Amino acid sequence: MIFQQALRRELAYTAGAVFLVMLTFMLTSLVIRILGMAANGKASPNDVLMLIGLATIGYLSILLSATLFISTLIVLTRWYKDSEMVVWFSSGVSLRDLIKPVLQFAAPFFVMALLLGLFAWPWANQQSALFRDRFEQRGVLSMIASGRFIEPANGNYVLFIEGIDADMKHARNVFVANAESGKIGVALAHQGQFETMPNGDRLVVMEHGRRYAGIPGQLNYRIVEFDKYAVKVDNKPQDAAADLPTKSRDTIDLIRDPTRENLGELLWRISLPILAFNFVMIAIPLAYVNPRLGRYTPLVFAVLIYLTYSNLINLAQAWVRSGAMSFWMAIWPIHLAVFLCALVMFRYRANRSLGGWRAVFGLRRKTTGGRA
Repeated sequence: MIFQQALRRELAYTAGAVFLVMLTFMLTSLVIRILGMAANGKASPNDVLMLIGLATIGYLSILLSATLFISTLIVLTRWYKDSEMVVWFSSGVSLRDLIKPVLQFAAPFFVMALLLGLFAWPWANQQSALFRDRFEQRGVLSMIASGRFIEPANGNYVLFIEGIDADMKHARNVFVANAESGKIGVALAHQGQFETMPNGDRLVVMEHGRRYAGIPGQLNYRIVEFDKYAVKVDNKPQDAAADLPTKSRDTIDLIRDPTRENLGELLWRISLPILAFNFVMIAIPLAYVNPRLGRYTPLVFAVLIYLTYSNLINLAQAWVRSGAMSFWMAIWPIHLAVFLCALVMFRYRANRSLGGWRAVFGLRRKTTGGRA
C-alpha cells in the first residue's frame, strides 16, 4: 500500500537522522565525563577510547527507544502540519491504520532493545568495571620510574628510586619517607632489590642504609643503621571479576539468584522493550497538531512523558531493591497504565469531533432547545 510504504520510508530516514544527532550528543557527554575521570585519576588515559565505546554500547537500548519515539512524532507531526493527514483521512485511512506500518517499522527496534538490554548492557558494564578495577588495583611497581617520586593512593609514604635495572630486580639510591604518629621517618640506602613474598606481596628491600625518625624542628630524633629495611609496595593481585556490581552481572545469573538487588536490575532490563513499545503507541495520537499552530507542541509533551515514564520505572526499580514492592507487582502496573493511557488518547483523537473527552467516556453532549 502506498500509504504504508511512504510512512515507513519517512520513518526510516527520520530515525537515521535522529539517531545520529542523539548519538553525537551522547558521545560528547561520554567523552567529557570519561576524560574527567582520567584527569582525576579514576581511569587510565590509555583506556579512554575503550570506556567510551563500552558506555556507548551499554546505552544503545535507551538511545534506540528515544530515537523511535522522537522520529515517530516528527514524521506524523509534519504530516499534520503539511495537511498530508487530511489527504490520507479523506481517502479512508483512519488513525488506527497508522498502527500497523509504525509497528512494522518499530519491530526491529523492539528486538534490538531487548537483546541489548539483556546481553549488551551487562557485558558493557562488566568490561567497564573490569577496566576500572584493574586501574584501581594497579601496583606501585607499575608506576615506578627512575628519578620519579611515587606517592601511592592507599599508602602513607613517598618512594624515590634513582635507578632501576631492566628486570625490575635491583635498585640504587632508594629513598623512603613516611609519617606515623606525628613523626616523620626517612630511610636512605645506596642499593636495594625487589622481592616477592610467598603470599604474593611485593617488597623493596633496602640494604645497608640509615633511617631518621623524629618530629621536624625538634632535636629528639633517632638515627638507626640497618642491614635490611623492607617497604611493601604492592599487594597480591586480586581477581577483578570477583565482586562486580549488579548491573554488570549476566541476566541468567540474575534469574538464578533472585535477590532483591538482582530483581531490581532484571526489572530495568525487561522494561526496555516494553518502554519502546508504549512510546510508539503514545506517539501516534500525540503527534496531532493544528496546522495553524506551532508544530513543536507535541515534542514538549513528549519530553515530559519520557521523563515521567522513565522515572517511574526507576522508582519501581528502587522499590523492588528496597523490598517495598515485589517484582511482579512492580513490573506490570506502570506499563499497563501507560498502555491504557495510549488507548484513551487514541479514542479521544478518533472521537474529537464527537465531543472530545465526553466521547471517550461514553457521555453525550447535552443540547438545549431555543427559538429559531
